[in-house]
Amino acid sequence: MKTRSFIALVLVIGALASCKEKPEPKEVVLPMKKKAVVYQVFTRLFGNTNTTNTPWGTIEENGVGKFADFTDTALREIKDLGVTHIWYTGVPHHAVINDYTAYGISNDDPDVVKGRAGSPYAVKDYYNVNPDLAIDPANRLEEFKALVQRTHNAGMKVIIDIVPNHVARNYEGATNPEGVEDFGASDNTGVEYDVNNNFYYIPGESFKVPEWQEGYLPLGGDTNPLADGKFVEDPAKWTGNGSRLAQPNFNDWYETVKINYGVRPDGTKDFVELPNDFDGKDYQAHFAFWKDKTLPDSWNKFKDIALYWLDFGVDGFRFDMAEMVPVEFWSYLNSNIKMKNPEAFLLAEVYNPGLYRDYIHKGKMDYLYDKVELYDSIKHIMKGYGWTDHIPVVQKGMADIEHHMLHFLENHDEQRIASPEFAGDANLAKPAMVVSATISTSPTMIYFGQEVGEPGAEDAGFGKPSRTSIFDYIGVPHHQRWVNNKKFDGGQLSQQEKELRDFYKRLLNFTIQSEALMGDYQDIHFYNKEHTQGYDHRVLSYVRWSTHEKLVVVTNFDAQKSYSFDLKVPSEIIGGWQLKEGEYPLKEKLYGEVNSKLIVADGKGSIAVELEPLQSYIFKVME
Repeated sequence: MKTRSFIALVLVIGALASCKEKPEPKEVVLPMKKKAVVYQVFTRLFGNTNTTNTPWGTIEENGVGKFADFTDTALREIKDLGVTHIWYTGVPHHAVINDYTAYGISNDDPDVVKGRAGSPYAVKDYYNVNPDLAIDPANRLEEFKALVQRTHNAGMKVIIDIVPNHVARNYEGATNPEGVEDFGASDNTGVEYDVNNNFYYIPGESFKVPEWQEGYLPLGGDTNPLADGKFVEDPAKWTGNGSRLAQPNFNDWYETVKINYGVRPDGTKDFVELPNDFDGKDYQAHFAFWKDKTLPDSWNKFKDIALYWLDFGVDGFRFDMAEMVPVEFWSYLNSNIKMKNPEAFLLAEVYNPGLYRDYIHKGKMDYLYDKVELYDSIKHIMKGYGWTDHIPVVQKGMADIEHHMLHFLENHDEQRIASPEFAGDANLAKPAMVVSATISTSPTMIYFGQEVGEPGAEDAGFGKPSRTSIFDYIGVPHHQRWVNNKKFDGGQLSQQEKELRDFYKRLLNFTIQSEALMGDYQDIHFYNKEHTQGYDHRVLSYVRWSTHEKLVVVTNFDAQKSYSFDLKVPSEIIGGWQLKEGEYPLKEKLYGEVNSKLIVADGKGSIAVELEPLQSYIFKVME
């Protein structure tokens, strides 16, 4: 959903000397034996082969992808990339500027829709899917169900979005199951707040569309009968980001309205809070706690939505802006989900590090975005002004929850790596990706097109360059070269793009097979900064190990400089690994082209390392 103007960059501070110490032991129950890799794909863009890319182009001009474009071949290629889960972004039916009245769908008003294709985070009907994505809109649920089955047949799990904080301003549950009442249908609209209202209201005031800024006009200025600067909503509702103005600002989430979870306007709560010791209890205990409680109506509505999609065959959810919804609701929702499917994959967008542990332990989230800590740190390094010294500090601070912090370098909200506004060169992601994928037990996520260096250069209309637009009908050029007229064989990729995709394929497949990456971690970076000549803050090194696998990871973030040094492995690692004096062959797991060895003498280890610019090694110790 975003741009999120309120998301602050949080600087993690700590004494560098303290990073030489091994993190305190922790007890973490790992739900997986091997790493997970999530492939986020913007569903409407994936299979679109149209290259017109007219700003503000219609669906007829610029084209759109379909569920059917995820063929068995396409899914096999995604699986072979090293993917375990696909997050199909933009599946629930959201507001779009297309005429589907023949299918019982009301037209959406451009004055409260971002772009022409609409934001996927302005959901209009939670019990159906985006009609744009179906070959036959009347058959759209069946087409999505077939995609879920094809994905499962390919050996991958399915994740979709749920956006509990807000819904589209023109929400209309046209396909609710029998007995399901629509959001707001029973609200008392004469008061600002009632515990069982689904929305917050501004009594006595009617909604007014924002004053357009930055040269923006709905649909880029194209005519449309509904684009008249008006939208009927009386009384006005609070806007999705919490704005209490009847006329929200252009930069507010004006296309959405905020959901009421029983939090009064003054911030106090109309529901019981979890006992203090519940952060250590499992989902069964959380489920039992809520079973006899009287809860706000919105809690039950979203529980029913989640269970509906589980019954449909979906394997998990990505929850948008979870920190804007009370943690007690997540305890309730996620415990209900886990009671139905204990293996459900639950990923949340939370940006405040001070809330991480509450949303994991009390909210029963499996995973949170590691954006403010690891992603921001790595981005600074890739852009040339950050130091690798910061990464071990981040890992030390996250030691107790590291498994729960999903790592990524791209997603739909962030700038494309290859965009000039970020790194300007997709190859700069190579060392960063090695670190992101191997430094912890957490899942790894990549965004479709990242693996071929997609720069997000299109001026799509509402969406602007550096991010692939989520609001517009648009083609994704580098990705389309891999799609190759739906052969999905990379036939139009340049040699450099093929090599980049090969790198991702090698790395991701190694991560989902490695036992050590679900084991222990220790930084050796600061030890080498102190003891190794020729080693500096553009290089990073650490070790990962399990009972049967021992890894030494070393990577060079410098795009210009080569490094040559004898990497040191401290005595505490050598002793912990029970390695005797002598030489141990090393097998390099990315490309396998390096013949090297670990020499153990006087209880310490040493590896002769020659690192080219942007090069990484994952050495496996052979015993």
